[in-house]
Amino acid sequence: MSFNGKYVYLQTFGCQMNVHDSEKMLSILADHDYRPTKDIHQADIILFNTCSVRAKPEHKAYSALGRLGKLKEKKRHLIIGVGGCVAQQEGKRLLDRVGHLDLIFGTHSLHRLPELIHEVRASRKPVCAVEFCDEVKSLDIFPMSSNGGRLKSYVTIMQGCDNFCSFCIVPYVRGREKSRPSESIIGEIEALSERGVREVTLLGQNVNSYGKNLPGTLTFPQLLARINQIEGIRRIRFTTSHPRDISEELIGAFSSLERLCKHIHLPFQSGSDRILERMNRGYTRKQYMEKGERLRKVCPDIGITADVMVGFPEEVEGDFHETLDLIKRVQFDNLFSFKYSPRKGTEAAHFPGQIDEPTKSRRLRVLQDLQREITLKRNRALKGCCEEILVEGASKGSKEEMTGRTSSNKVVNFKGGPELIGQLVKVRIEEGCANSLRGKII
Repeated sequence: MSFNGKYVYLQTFGCQMNVHDSEKMLSILADHDYRPTKDIHQADIILFNTCSVRAKPEHKAYSALGRLGKLKEKKRHLIIGVGGCVAQQEGKRLLDRVGHLDLIFGTHSLHRLPELIHEVRASRKPVCAVEFCDEVKSLDIFPMSSNGGRLKSYVTIMQGCDNFCSFCIVPYVRGREKSRPSESIIGEIEALSERGVREVTLLGQNVNSYGKNLPGTLTFPQLLARINQIEGIRRIRFTTSHPRDISEELIGAFSSLERLCKHIHLPFQSGSDRILERMNRGYTRKQYMEKGERLRKVCPDIGITADVMVGFPEEVEGDFHETLDLIKRVQFDNLFSFKYSPRKGTEAAHFPGQIDEPTKSRRLRVLQDLQREITLKRNRALKGCCEEILVEGASKGSKEEMTGRTSSNKVVNFKGGPELIGQLVKVRIEEGCANSLRGKII
C-alpha cells in the first residue's frame, strides 16, 4: 500500500533529554499519520529540536537552519519548525533571524505539535507557541511507537530546575521543576519491560529533587526502589544529580538496590570555592569530595563521571589549578569538559572578567590531557577483573565482536555473535584502552 500521510525529518541537537523529547515528537506525530524519514529532501516537514545550554549545539542548529532556505524555495509546501531550548529562548525573534521558518514551539508545547502543524497549514502563516504551562503535558507522553526492538530506553521523571546557577539557561528555557507522578513513571517502565526493554535511564535536570514539588509522591530513592522491583528491568540508570541535593538515602541505594547501576554522573563544574560561589552552586569543593568519598565507601566499584567547565568569569590560574587538584583527588572515570560560553539571559553573562578564548582553550587542553591519563589508568586497572555486561549489539570496530557496558558505564568489546544481544554475560577484562575495554566471555 502507498503511504498517503506526510514525511517528517527530525534532527536533534544537544543532550539525552532532547533525544528523548525527539522520540516523543515522532511518537505523537505517528499517531496523526506522519512517518519519519532520514532523507531531508523527501520530507514534507523538517523539525529541529534544539539546545541552548552550550554555544556549540546552538550554533550548529542555526547553521543547519540557514542551509534550508534554498530547499524551501524549491518546495513551497515544506514546513520548517524549531523546537526545544533555542525556540523557547528566542520565540518570535527567530523569525527575524530565519525568514523561512514556519513553526516555533517551546519546551512546554511539545504535546501540541500536530495541532500547531495543522495551524501552519491552515493559516499559511508562521506560528509561535512558547508559553509556559502549569502542567507539562509532554511528561506523560509514552514514545512507544519508536521503541520497537530496543533494549534501552529513556524515561523522563521531571522537567525544569529551581537552582538558578549563574551560568545556566535551563530554568529560563525549561521552566521551574515539575515532577511527574510516580505511578505514571512506573506504568511507563512496566510497559517498556513488556516490550523487551532491559535498561532504563531516568531523566531530569536534577533528579535528586524529584517529588519535592509534588505532595504525596515518592522520594527519588523510593522511586528507584519501586523500579527495582519491576520484572524484566535488569538495569537502572539516572542523570543528572546535583551535588548539593544528593542524600544519604540515595547514596545507600547503590548498595541496597541490585539493579541500580554502579555509576553516577555528578557535575562539579569547578574545583575553586570562589568560583563555585560565583556560580551559585551551593556547595564547596570539600563537600563535593566528601560526597565522592562516601559514594566509594558505600559502593567501591562505582564509576563517577562529571561535568566541568574552564574559563568562568574571573577564573584565575589559581582557581584553575584547584580544579585540576580536585580532578586528581577524586579520580573520575571520565569527564565532560567545556569552555564557559555566556548564555543570553543568565546572570554570569554580565559578569566582569570574561576570559579570552586562547586562555580557555589552553586550560581545556591541559584539563583534558590530565583526565585522559586518569581514564586510561582506571581502565587498565580493570585488567583481569570479571564484569557483567548487557550485550547491546555489534561492535563498531569489528563485525566479529559484540559490545556492551559495565554497570559502571564503561564500554566493553569482545568476541561473540548476535544471539547474545539482550543478555547479561560475564566478561573477563583483558585490556584497558583510552576510551573502552576489551574482554573475553567467561
